[in-house]
Amino acid sequence: MKNIMLHSLLTLSLLFSVHINAADIKTMSAQQLLSIKNAPKAPPIVVLDVRSAEEFADGHIENAINIPHDQIENRLNELSQYKNTLVVVHCRSGRRAQVAESILKANDFSRLHHLKGDFIGWQAAQLPVTKQDD
Repeated sequence: MKNIMLHSLLTLSLLFSVHINAADIKTMSAQQLLSIKNAPKAPPIVVLDVRSAEEFADGHIENAINIPHDQIENRLNELSQYKNTLVVVHCRSGRRAQVAESILKANDFSRLHHLKGDFIGWQAAQLPVTKQDD
């Protein structure tokens, strides 16, 4: 019983912290992201897809980096070079991206943005999608 209560408290605190930190994350529309990526002198930008590897393989935004949300904390070393780079995070619908954004924000990533509409919105707008074997 004690373990169940502790687990519940930890889950609630994580959800609460994600909710608080998500309010601090700026959003970026799919069109804004495309404009930045396609600009002649595009600034450095990282599109971070935090869906599962299987979801990523089925289709993703070109040149996106895939690190599933539940692996972000253990793989921060792979992303540390981007702490001051524009990083646009997305998942399928938003929940997993919020978890990842919370972790990144806590680890001093200074230019985080959330892709408005996430991958569902990207697909609904019929924007380009790359598959793993493309």
